[in-house]
Amino acid sequence: MAPMGIRLSPLGVVVFCLLGLGVIYHLYAGVISNRIAAFKQGKTVDLRELLALSVEAAVQGGREVKRIREDNTLEEKSKGKTKEGASEKLTLGDLYSHRKMFHLIKNTFPHLQVNSEEHDNAGDQETSVWNRVIPSNIRKEVTTSREVPAESVTVWIDPLDATQEYTENLRQYVTTMVCVAVNGEPVIGVIHMPFTGYTAWAMVGAGGNVRARDSYNEKSPQVIVSRSHAGKVKEFVGTALGNDTVVIPAGGAGYKVLALLDPSDEKYDKADIYIHITFIKKWDICAGNAILKALGGHMTTLKGEEIDYRGSPANNDGLLASINMDHKTLVEKLPSPDKEKGR
Repeated sequence: MAPMGIRLSPLGVVVFCLLGLGVIYHLYAGVISNRIAAFKQGKTVDLRELLALSVEAAVQGGREVKRIREDNTLEEKSKGKTKEGASEKLTLGDLYSHRKMFHLIKNTFPHLQVNSEEHDNAGDQETSVWNRVIPSNIRKEVTTSREVPAESVTVWIDPLDATQEYTENLRQYVTTMVCVAVNGEPVIGVIHMPFTGYTAWAMVGAGGNVRARDSYNEKSPQVIVSRSHAGKVKEFVGTALGNDTVVIPAGGAGYKVLALLDPSDEKYDKADIYIHITFIKKWDICAGNAILKALGGHMTTLKGEEIDYRGSPANNDGLLASINMDHKTLVEKLPSPDKEKGR
């Protein structure tokens, strides 16, 4: 008589599997939970190191901007129209600078969120990784360091600010810029002038290499604005600050912020206030915002609201920038931006 086999009921199979899963969970629960916690915690970034990297990225991008302009190989194209109706230019200077800056930062800190005005990420994949040696000038002036979670950091890069002026060979307005925001607040700003080699940088709470001017004219301020809509801004500020208010048209948001300061490179207009009354992208303004904030200045929307450098690149509510002036009073003097939008 053949021996009888052991048969398990379906219910027994289920119970056996559940017991097996329980044993596995018990053995590996600690490992799994630790890995999940590590993933949630994320990596940290040393802001002093990121400042040095930002300066190097702006300089490397600036070399490409200068090389393309001097070789006269711009290959100019149009990306469409700005909200003021001007043609939005794209050149090889924009693209090559973007590739240098974007890949340098991403190759060094691949876990960081990096937003650039340009989106062509091809080429220059072999850009050397930052060697993590902080240059002596930055080490000397920034003696303190600060670690922040990588997930809280957003990097904004503008590979070529003032592209329209770049195509017109108005080199004084052209900059490359890098900004680091932590939880939406700008903390590191770098503005590099490719054609003079001057670089302004600052980190909130840690200093910088640029300073405010000794005095500003609050009673009859000179206002620097975009060349593309200088007439509109003159009308906008005339009723608030007086019809005799001097309006200085200039290209590039980076240049306009430097015009409020006292950079060592003296080839700048001197303005007391910077106003932009229409839509503007965050990569245009973040670096200047960080530098002003580090020096005790302000950059807000025309309504006086702080600009959040997370999420969408669009800043729809214009901007007002000042330093060593009563910023709140300036906001109150300006016409309502909502009324201006309806014109």
